[in-house]
Amino acid sequence: MNTRPIYLDNLATTAVDQRVLEAMWPYFSQQGGNPSSNAHVYGWEAAAAVQQARETIAAAIGATPAEIIFTSGATEANNLAIKGVAEAYLHQGKHIITVKTEHTAVLEPCRYLESLGFSVTYLPVQPDGLVDLIELEQAFRPDTILVSIMAVNNEIGVLQPLQAIGALCRQYQVLFHTDAAQAIGKIPLHVQTLNIDLMSITAHKIYGPKGIGALYVRRREPRVQLAAQLHGGGQERGLRSGTLPTPQIVGLGKAIELALAEQESESQRISSLRQRLWETISNLEGVYLNGHPSQHLPGCLNVSFTGVDGSALLLGLQSVAAVSSGSACSSAKTTPSHVLTALGRSAELARASIRFGIGRFNTAAEIDRVAEQVITVVKALRSSQTHRDRAITFMG
Repeated sequence: MNTRPIYLDNLATTAVDQRVLEAMWPYFSQQGGNPSSNAHVYGWEAAAAVQQARETIAAAIGATPAEIIFTSGATEANNLAIKGVAEAYLHQGKHIITVKTEHTAVLEPCRYLESLGFSVTYLPVQPDGLVDLIELEQAFRPDTILVSIMAVNNEIGVLQPLQAIGALCRQYQVLFHTDAAQAIGKIPLHVQTLNIDLMSITAHKIYGPKGIGALYVRRREPRVQLAAQLHGGGQERGLRSGTLPTPQIVGLGKAIELALAEQESESQRISSLRQRLWETISNLEGVYLNGHPSQHLPGCLNVSFTGVDGSALLLGLQSVAAVSSGSACSSAKTTPSHVLTALGRSAELARASIRFGIGRFNTAAEIDRVAEQVITVVKALRSSQTHRDRAITFMG
């Protein structure tokens, strides 16, 4: 009998799909050449595998293979996009627009650029997590060089209106970057239709390996200029030096291939599991849904509970469900989620929030078991708090 908790933290990371592992394995062993070694068959095999993955990724987003730059993940891709544009377009302007609810892998590069004299506008969001397009348009300035707005929020799963954002950026002739770490393979993404100029992706959110991602960089209309942030052997057209990790690149390509093939059916299945979970726990009083009620990622459910301590809630769920209270990238922080406070949630309510990340390997039976435990723990914590309050009143 499996005594491990049910894994519902698929927005933090995912288990590698067995089919992805099988595709990767030969390049760890028999075909383990360096793709830059062009004098023998081992190098040729590795180079061919890298090119195949590049073509798969490009086709998935409506790009060309030459527009795909491999990185170590979305964090590096975000840094390359934001800092690379800032350095390359310094002569045109020093103003960047982003959103308060972005991942720290976007916010921190922006803050770094502020220390160098750049100006950054951090747009607020509406109570449902969506950016206000009127406020976005009003933020454009003659010296604006980049807008960076994520496709899907990593904590509340809200889908930003990429097409409308891209249209505004085209209208004002400003480059548009989106962090699509949570979106790739889960929702349709077409860089031409959406007018995206730079897009960051990663493998480990879609059942691929950790340590590999990519940055899409538009080469036509307009041709985006980037300043490299890593220097060395000149790989990836000089934009990202370092030996290409063939197994991981193959894994990224395979993960995207599988995600696209199963996107429609998996979206429907996971959406039904999310609804099943929400319908059960929403029977509790004092439960708040964080984010937009309909424009959200199929597998993301973020809720806050009144009258409970957030740490105690997580502890009470720990034996049954592996969940998180926010971004896994900053889960060690004791401050409330910057995303939830941007929605207008109080610090207390933001701390008493749980993010359920439902994924490919979850079942209806697991969802029912977790929902049951959530209700049990919340009721117990509220009852305990009521007894404490009464005791304090009596002693007073």
